[in-house]
Amino acid sequence: MPTTTAQSRTVLERFPAGGPRGSWPADEYADAQRAQGTNAWVVMDLATDQFLVVTDATPQ
Repeated sequence: MPTTTAQSRTVLERFPAGGPRGSWPADEYADAQRAQGTNAWVVMDLATDQFLVVTDATPQ
């Protein structure tokens, strides 16, 4: 049976889901973080209706 481990993630930034049409600020922020060497990606927090940019790394 496969085992899973809980992995902590750090929220780098939050963006409201109701942005202007054609605007992707969370994706742009995540791209900028990746360009600086941080493995960042965007997830949707349905409870707060926000896009979160998260990483496995701990902020320094």
